[in-house]
Amino acid sequence: MKSPASDIVFAAISPARAVDEIAAQVRAMVADGRLKPGDRLPSERELSLRLNVSRNTLREALRTLEHAGLIEMRKGASGGAFVRSGDAGAIVTGMSDLYHLGAITPQQLTEVRLWLSELVVRIACERATAQDFAALDANVAAATRAHEAGRFDERQKLHREFHVILARATQNPILAVTMESVMGVFGQFIEKIGPSENPFTLPSRKRFLKHLNERDADAAVAEMSKHLKRLHSQYLARWNEMAAAA
Repeated sequence: MKSPASDIVFAAISPARAVDEIAAQVRAMVADGRLKPGDRLPSERELSLRLNVSRNTLREALRTLEHAGLIEMRKGASGGAFVRSGDAGAIVTGMSDLYHLGAITPQQLTEVRLWLSELVVRIACERATAQDFAALDANVAAATRAHEAGRFDERQKLHREFHVILARATQNPILAVTMESVMGVFGQFIEKIGPSENPFTLPSRKRFLKHLNERDADAAVAEMSKHLKRLHSQYLARWNEMAAAA
């Protein structure tokens, strides 16, 4: 575990914009490399003294940074505020908030999933490794078991994870994070419209994986697009029924 960043100089700030200024200082230190993933910030007591703010103000600033996905708060004797490694958490949270506020509609969500999937499939056909193929096969096998056991929630989660695994096979973290964010919000959409019979996803997965293994991008895209369009039509029909009833 890394020691507290006691050698970093924090500047005293004005009380009027204390929370924003604390967050801005930490962001700037991450941006220029003075704070790196895994580094622990000084203790609350030490930081509040250096910044000339109350502990309550400091805690509010740390909560802001935690919600933004920049730091994580750990409990215990070896706990404190740590700079996080990059992940999709903050993006998923932001996109989820936009969805719940109505800035992202179900139609837009399904539309972007189609566009993004076509790009992901084409790149994955070129770059997927043996490990990626193994992960995709394992996902389909697990989803098959969940389907046969009637475990809807598990099956749906595995179906969404398939798209995230596929996006990681592009070897591009931006694509992977974007897909993870879209699928995270899509999971909330599915949860809202409720369970349904879906006998065509697993057969489509097997046909898709055959094309992917053969590196046939056109056939793989065609199979994925056909499947998603059918699925999305079903989802949106149910969503519109719910909206009409409400």
